[in-house]
Amino acid sequence: MDIAGRAVAENHRSYLPRADSTSFDGGDVSFIIVAGAMVLLMVPGLAFLYSGLARRKSALSLIWAVAASNAVGIFQWWFWGYSLAFSSSATSGYIGNLRNFGLMKVLGDPSPGSPLIPEILYSFFQMEFACVTIGILMGGIAERGRVLPAMVLTFAWLTLVYCPLACWVWGANGWAFSWGVLDFAGGGPVEIGSGVSGLALAWVIGRRQEKELLNFRPHNVSLVCLGTFLLWFGWLGFNGGSAFGANLRAIVAIWNSMLAAAFGGMVWCIMDYRYERHWSMVGFCSGTIAGLVAATPSSGFVHPWASVIIGVVSGAACNLATKLKFHFQIDDALDLFAEHAIGGIVGLFLNGFFGTNEVIRLDGVNTSTPGGFMDHNWKQLYIQFAYICATCSYSFVVTALLAKFIDVIPGLKLRSTPEDESLGMDEVEIGEFATDYIEIRRDFTDGLFMNSTNPSEQHVAAGDRHGRPDNALHQRSTMQNGNGLPHEGTGTDQVKHDGNGIAEVNEKMRDSESS
Repeated sequence: MDIAGRAVAENHRSYLPRADSTSFDGGDVSFIIVAGAMVLLMVPGLAFLYSGLARRKSALSLIWAVAASNAVGIFQWWFWGYSLAFSSSATSGYIGNLRNFGLMKVLGDPSPGSPLIPEILYSFFQMEFACVTIGILMGGIAERGRVLPAMVLTFAWLTLVYCPLACWVWGANGWAFSWGVLDFAGGGPVEIGSGVSGLALAWVIGRRQEKELLNFRPHNVSLVCLGTFLLWFGWLGFNGGSAFGANLRAIVAIWNSMLAAAFGGMVWCIMDYRYERHWSMVGFCSGTIAGLVAATPSSGFVHPWASVIIGVVSGAACNLATKLKFHFQIDDALDLFAEHAIGGIVGLFLNGFFGTNEVIRLDGVNTSTPGGFMDHNWKQLYIQFAYICATCSYSFVVTALLAKFIDVIPGLKLRSTPEDESLGMDEVEIGEFATDYIEIRRDFTDGLFMNSTNPSEQHVAAGDRHGRPDNALHQRSTMQNGNGLPHEGTGTDQVKHDGNGIAEVNEKMRDSESS
């Protein structure tokens, strides 16, 4: 998914008369179908990753936001998204037209991205890219954003931000495409688009309450690990499928993705060890994703040895970039900017150094496309730099304006109230919980079976590790909303439950402990 479309113009006439199922190699078509299905698996991967990184009381809301944004993305892409991004009759260079509205006239002709596959398959594969991108953006509402306004933002953002970015670099008449930008699988539309837009969205929504920023840590590292490996698996289809055929370039892209991910994870983990003296699992997962992000724009242009360098640089750069949010004073809770924007910038910029025609021509289509410094194409570096500046600026400004506009519409305020934030988005927005249990203490031996000599010591409700139980907030919410009064159990295991399933240990339990 790069400059392959340049070959389409040259070969279009030879493919057009044979616009039927026999025009394309069955192996290429089958490979892209499987690759698209692999990309779909990145959606639950993102959901689990975000859920594990968040506090327990807002874990399910992020799963819901990613899943629902996927559904909205599918609708938007069918409705007019594909046409706005890839309509072959558009001439503006910035956004497409509505020639393919509702996927009209999208069937068996050679695709705008490559003559190797039909356009209907190309539209499906590109749809998965759009869905993953908007799923990444949902991390910007972590722990304080309302999900209904976020879905309105999803449709509008795909239309006004993602589609133009995709048209620039992948459209047959896009200005970046015509200029010769090297972006294999979406360093601009996917990574910079989601990462910089996530920063803008977090800026518009505002910081979480101060108590929510203290001692913040992932509530379930196992989910973080599961989500990362689902993403890694899907990313092989993401990058490998961007060669649009079962060819040598796809294999090189997969190898490059594996190497960049491995070295990114190791470098991030080592850098964290310098400060914490622990081999962080979250750090390893973060570095792995950073390497995969950098491989997105570069994996189809560089040799495997270059991906080792790209993985090392991206792991280090993204790790250091996590500190930028403190200088910006923007609460980018899940580090979308540090992971996706910085990783995408690294991959795009290093394409100007390491991109080579030896790899590009392996797909049998882009046989004359030059690389970067490796091919003595000195101007490629400033082309890449200008493209990075354009995508960063456009993504931040348009996303901020769009979020501000939606935020002032009655009923679509993006930010929840401070009380709702304290209760957690799961209870307020979803009414269900990812893990519905009580954390009495961090360690089992600190629980009910240990005698407490401090009469003022209180048990802490699930998810709140700041020493201030949420029980009073939950009870007040229950009384105000008319969801039922707290009821009591019996015996020495007596526990109070409010109408929302949140429990606090009754004083009688303490008496039974001391006896």
